[in-house]
Amino acid sequence: MGLSLTALDVAIFIGFIVAVVAVGMLKSRREHGSESYFLAGRGLTGLLIGISLIAANISTEQFVGMTGQAADYQGLAPASYDWLPSIALVVIAFFLLPYFLRAGIYTMPEFLERRYTHWARLIMAVFSVPVLVLLVACVAYSGALTLRTAFAGQRLLGILEIDLYAGSWLIGLVAAAYVAAGGLKACAWADLIQGTALILAGALITWFAFSTLAAAPVAELTPAGVNLPAIAPAAGALERFTALNAPKLHLVLPRGDANLPWTALVLGLWIPTFYYWGLNQYVTQRTLGARSLAEGQKGLVLAASIQLFLPLILIVPGMIAFNLYSHEMRVHASADNKPALDRFEAIRGLPRPAMELFDFDEDWAKHEPELAQAMTDHNRAVWAEAEADRIAPRDLPHHRLIGHKHDTAFALLLKNVLPAGWGLHGFVLAALLGAVVSSLAAMLNAASTIASLDVFKKYLAPRASQRTVVSVGRLCVGVFVVIGCLLAPILGNPNYFNSSIFRNIQELQGYISPGILAVFLVGLLSRRAPPMAGVVGLLANPVLYGWITFAWPEVPFLDRMAICFFAIVVLMALVRLFRPLAQPVEFRAETTIDLAPSSGARWAGAAVIGAAVLLYVVFW
Repeated sequence: MGLSLTALDVAIFIGFIVAVVAVGMLKSRREHGSESYFLAGRGLTGLLIGISLIAANISTEQFVGMTGQAADYQGLAPASYDWLPSIALVVIAFFLLPYFLRAGIYTMPEFLERRYTHWARLIMAVFSVPVLVLLVACVAYSGALTLRTAFAGQRLLGILEIDLYAGSWLIGLVAAAYVAAGGLKACAWADLIQGTALILAGALITWFAFSTLAAAPVAELTPAGVNLPAIAPAAGALERFTALNAPKLHLVLPRGDANLPWTALVLGLWIPTFYYWGLNQYVTQRTLGARSLAEGQKGLVLAASIQLFLPLILIVPGMIAFNLYSHEMRVHASADNKPALDRFEAIRGLPRPAMELFDFDEDWAKHEPELAQAMTDHNRAVWAEAEADRIAPRDLPHHRLIGHKHDTAFALLLKNVLPAGWGLHGFVLAALLGAVVSSLAAMLNAASTIASLDVFKKYLAPRASQRTVVSVGRLCVGVFVVIGCLLAPILGNPNYFNSSIFRNIQELQGYISPGILAVFLVGLLSRRAPPMAGVVGLLANPVLYGWITFAWPEVPFLDRMAICFFAIVVLMALVRLFRPLAQPVEFRAETTIDLAPSSGARWAGAAVIGAAVLLYVVFW
């Protein structure tokens, strides 16, 4: 069963959402020009930028995906997705942001035109928009999954039954109306409320999760290891947590791990981190709208400081959820596995094996050893037939089975640990829905900005008025949200996607992020690299990444990113060697904003980097 919401919960839920939308609309009611709509009139302060960055980044994608990864075998390892950005944000604030603000750009593809050629701008724009739309689908799905789990067996407000389809459309349409009407300024002011509420909601979940862990009978708890550790019945919550999760309280996973091998911490993870926080339009759009360089640096350092504490509300609750509710996770997995199991029973024992493969994780095999062996025998027979017929196994239909639906971890905590009657369920649900709206609004705003300025204004209608460009941006928001909501429910099918939504999102961006990062860094560090180098780097990456993905699927996706990044850098270096520019590129100031740096942010940034390094020393 889902949540049983009281009248107070419903009132808080509706009141919070109405208040957030009203504040965003009120603050942006006069924003009609391109600069006002897309960049908030370049008037954002450090506080708005910092909180908005966190709100745009944290969504059910993190609460569902990262909490699910922590509930799985990965434990504390996904904390690197928060701690490495703390370092990257400081570097971006003092080494990349000055270039971008000095150029006076609206979008990241626009910077590539300034450095290379308009073709580089067009290629990055064409690559970025589909990825952003797919991210819209991922966030809509993760939000819908949380709502479906929370409202299982109920109707929202007695009217709407929440499944993946209804949940995706509900979230998507609210986000689309929000960003289409108010633009970036509406997003930033609403994010100030939603980001604060989301952090508070996560802290409440963590607090009550520890309280529930302390009160639970020891015999009913599930440890991360094989055997139940010896825990005294009177042991406190922290002692229980440490004993139950000791095998997972470290950052290092094996070299061959498909999600986060230790090699990724040295090389691979830095690539999506710097791309995401420094070059990804829906994040950098906030810093491009800064009132001054100093305010932008303050905002980035503030976001870096908050990132250090996020594992407390994202990673720790996931581990506790597995300790408390592993049985429920198996029940949810069984529902997802049923189509695959039904299909296997239908073809089992046929004289000639059906040319279909059944994949399963070790977790499922441990609970179903006989079926796992039968599927293994079937797969071997299929592989032999495929080899004889010269068919690649990856070209055959695959069915996937999972032992636990770890992505339900946060929803199970939401349902079970918060006390009823206090309005907390309504507040947390409102904060989560607000976070989804915030993230979707950021992605939709970024995708519409690129489509409107880098494609429509640049190539289709160079003489279009600002009002026309803004109207096109609003139209793009509607088109992109429809596409995202149509795709979102497909992400729930384990036959098509990995069972972790967070990994899906990270792996997807590998098709563009290593190449874009390489092109930006080479362009900034090597002023004689010719325009051709940028075009070659952008085009080569998706081809190389896709080839590695299909030729060597066993290579972890973060290692694939590292290989692609260094290969693109070498390729661009060769182009620069044989076709160098006669004169180095100069980055002229084309803006009127104050470009004086912030000395206070510099000292605070140094402290953040020191704290992040200390955390890695302690938990390595």
